[in-house]
Amino acid sequence: MVVSSRELAMIPNLDQRLLDSYSQTVSGVFQHSSSAVVKIDVYKQQSGSGSGFVFTPDGFIITNSHVVHGAKRIEVSFVDGRKVEARLVGDDPHTDLALIHVPLQNLNYVQLADSNRIQVGQIAVAIGNPYGFQCTLTAGVISALGRSMRSQSGRLIDQIIQTDAALNPGNSGGPLFNSHAQVIGVNTAVILPAQGICFAVPSNTAKLIMTELMQHGRITRGFIGVMGQNVPLPKGIVHVGKLPVESGISVAGIEPHSPADQAGLKVGDIIVGMNDQLISSIDDLHRMLTNHSVGFPYILTVIRQLEKTFVRIVPQSQ
Repeated sequence: MVVSSRELAMIPNLDQRLLDSYSQTVSGVFQHSSSAVVKIDVYKQQSGSGSGFVFTPDGFIITNSHVVHGAKRIEVSFVDGRKVEARLVGDDPHTDLALIHVPLQNLNYVQLADSNRIQVGQIAVAIGNPYGFQCTLTAGVISALGRSMRSQSGRLIDQIIQTDAALNPGNSGGPLFNSHAQVIGVNTAVILPAQGICFAVPSNTAKLIMTELMQHGRITRGFIGVMGQNVPLPKGIVHVGKLPVESGISVAGIEPHSPADQAGLKVGDIIVGMNDQLISSIDDLHRMLTNHSVGFPYILTVIRQLEKTFVRIVPQSQ
């Protein structure tokens, strides 16, 4: 293919138009959304700060659990200079999300997007307060989807968004935007000393958690009272039991009077399923107990003395 000199001359202009379009998009996100991003100062045994964002006009603000957990006093600073004391509505260390509230009305706010619709490579814009520098913008792309990250509580957070939009201490709890100025994630962690590897909890997870916190002030998860460890299954058991998993949870201990105790689980049992879902690790069980309703019966698939058996159990509120 032969490219004419006229076409060659047009390439720099095309590049310039693309860069101008990118700059206008990023700048537009900032202009539309920055007034809804707040700085959060926390006073406890060790004072600290983070970020958050207003998502209702009557003062509800999303941030990270690790920013506000255990706080004795929370102060929110807006870009217009206002400083208001906030109330902790509730937090969920298992997803590193928290909800706080300030007694103000008619606030500028941002909307939560459908994080299931984002794609690798699309623009990602972060606004926050790194090292206390209020309302700082960084931009990049969605680097990967579907990551898993372990929260400070030890549970896995699923469907984590990875981005190369630069984040630093103080960005925690701030919003990650798409090009339409909608929140696709809540910035939560960076890998140090790596550069360009940052993570956000997806907005769909935030929607579920915020709904529960607004209604109840806490997240209810199922509890069965088992202490266990991940173990590989002998190949003979996998073959004879026609099991599609090669590992399970070995029951190492059972809390007295717990659902597991009442259901007749025994030390040495190996849990490999719950209802029609496979369980190959403790993380799988945590996921199931998070998603299932408390107080309803479920059937555990258990390997006991080299034989497959079934145990009916009713999770309690944790």
